[in-house]
This record gives sequence, C-alpha cells and structure tokens, in this order.
Amino acid sequence: RKKSTATVKLTSAGYGETGISSMTINGIDAALYMQNNQNFPRSIQAPLEALGYEQDYQLNITCSGGGLTGQAEAIQLGLARALCLLKATNRPALKASGYLTRDPRSKERKKYGLKKARKASQFSKR
Repeated sequence: RKKSTATVKLTSAGYGETGISSMTINGIDAALYMQNNQNFPRSIQAPLEALGYEQDYQLNITCSGGGLTGQAEAIQLGLARALCLLKATNRPALKASGYLTRDPRSKERKKYGLKKARKASQFSKR
C-alpha cells in the first residue's frame, strides 16, 4: 500500500532443521524491525500459516518506503506470490484467503489552485 515495496526470499530449512524458522527484514530480526508489535509479524506469516508451512522456510526480506503497516502488507503480498511461484497448487488457498489481492489505495496528487489534493481556500461570496 502507498509507496511500500518488498522483496521476499524464501529459503527452505536445511536437512534436519525442520522446526527452525527465522525472519529477517533489512538484516534485522523481524520482531525488532517491527518495533515488537506482535500484529505485524503475525500478519506477515499469515500466508505460511494458511498453507501449514510455518516452520518450513526462512525468510530474508528487503523492504523500503511507506510505514510499518504498508511494509507489512507489501511483505505479506510478496510472500504469497513467492509461495504461488513455488507450487502452483498453493494459489487457490491463498486466493480464497485474500492474500493475493493488492491494496490499490495511494496518495492522491495535489491539484493546481488547491492547497492539498482536495483542500481549497474558503469560498468568499463577495
């Protein structure tokens, strides 16, 4: 949403390392990057939980732009798309849960003659 972009790299847990999953965002642990807000990492991992892959992959994420909420949504979309590329049978479950839908809302541009996108100076009748 807005100006947030994210690149998600999925790495499968190595042989004998099932149950170990980690998530780093811009080289920092996800919980620390998201300022210890429990909702953001939970929403990021929602596509993995929908498919039952919570402990199977390590995530290395690069994101930029926007705020934490926009970045979390961008990461969630990137992860869902990566899971679709990984296995085509994942797509129907992710689509039904709404994880493949991009939020199209963005900042509206400022128009000439106005102070902001829609804010105008007060109308004077005389």
